[in-house]
Amino acid sequence: MERVDSVVIGAGVVGLAVARALALAGREVLVLEAESAIGTGTSARNSEVIHAGLYYPHGSLKARLCVQGRQQLYAFCQRTGVAHRRCGKLIVAVDDAQREGLAQIRQHALANGVSDLRELEADQVHALEPDLHAVAALLSPSTGIIDSHGLMLALQGEAEAQGVLLALRAPVSAIACDDQGFAIEVGGDSPMRLHADLLVNSAGHGAPVLAAAMRGLAPAHVPQAWFAKGSYFSLAGRTPFTHLVYPLPEPGGLGTHLTLDLAGRARFGPDVEWVDTLDYTLDPRRGECFYAAIRRYWSGLADGALQPAYTGIRPKISGPGQANADFRIDGPAHHGIAGLVNLFGIESPGLSSALAIADHVCALLELTEPVSA
Repeated sequence: MERVDSVVIGAGVVGLAVARALALAGREVLVLEAESAIGTGTSARNSEVIHAGLYYPHGSLKARLCVQGRQQLYAFCQRTGVAHRRCGKLIVAVDDAQREGLAQIRQHALANGVSDLRELEADQVHALEPDLHAVAALLSPSTGIIDSHGLMLALQGEAEAQGVLLALRAPVSAIACDDQGFAIEVGGDSPMRLHADLLVNSAGHGAPVLAAAMRGLAPAHVPQAWFAKGSYFSLAGRTPFTHLVYPLPEPGGLGTHLTLDLAGRARFGPDVEWVDTLDYTLDPRRGECFYAAIRRYWSGLADGALQPAYTGIRPKISGPGQANADFRIDGPAHHGIAGLVNLFGIESPGLSSALAIADHVCALLELTEPVSA
C-alpha cells in the first residue's frame, strides 16, 4: 500500500483551492478526481458570479467565508490574470410590497460586513439601467463575474507548482478510518490502494455518499443529500443591461436573475427543480415560465428571445420546504477523527468562498495558515 501525506477527493474549484492551500502549508498533496477533467460538476455549471455576501445569516459560514473569500478572490484574479469584472449587481423591488425584502437584505449585508450597498429609488435605477422596471433597488458594487474555468486552471497551476499531484479518472471506491490515518481504495484506469495521514472530502454531490461509506465515521455525522436542479436560458441578441439584475430571493435559490458573461452576453436562471438523480438534461419547456418572471423587471423581453443554455444541480443538504442549510465543513472537533475534513452542501456561494474555505480547512486541521490570494 502506497503511503501519501494528504489526499483531497474532488478537483472542483473548492478541492483545487484546498489542495493549493495544503501545499502552501507544507503538505504533500494528491488530488483524486473521478472524472476525466477538473471541475465538470457544480464548478462548471453555475452563474459564474462573485457574490458580495448579502443574503446569508449573520455568523454563518456562508456569510463569513463569502465576504472573506470574495476579497481574496479579487486579489487572486488580479495577481494571476484570471478574467473577471466587477460589474455590480442590482437587487430590485418591482412593487412597494417588496421594499421590506430589500431592507432585510440590507440588514443582513451590514451585519455580514458588506458596507458598500447603495439604496436606489426608481429614478436612480432608471439612470443606471433605463430598461429596468423597479420602484427601488440595492446596488452591490462588489458583485462581479468570473471565468470559472480560468480560475480552476490558475488554482491547478499554482497547486502543481507547489508539488500537488492530480489523478484524473480516479474514483474512490472505499475509505477506512483508523488511528493511523486513512486507507483509500481507488478504481479507474490505475487502481491503487493508498494510506493517507490527512483526508479532505471535497467531492461535491458525492461527498455525503463517500462519507456514508467511510468505515469509522458514525452515520450521525453524514447529512442527507438533496439535488436542486436549475435551468439556464440565454438571451438571443444584445442585452440592454450592464449590471447583473436579481429579483428578491425565492425558496431554494436567488430567483430568476439576469447575469452576464465576460463577453457581455446575458443569461437567465436558474429556476428550482428538485430531482433525484444527477441528470443535466435541459427541458426547453421550462423556459416558458421564465418570461413572466423576467417581465416583472424587464417588460421589454420579446417572445421567443430565450434559448436553452445549460443546467446545474445544487449540492444541497436541506430539502424542499426546509430552511437553507449552511455550509457543513466538519473537522476533527466535530466528528472526532483526526486528520479528516468533510465538506457538505458547498453550493452558492461556494465559488466566491473557495479560497476562504481552503483556509478554513487548514485551520480545522491545525496547519500553518497559508497565503491564499
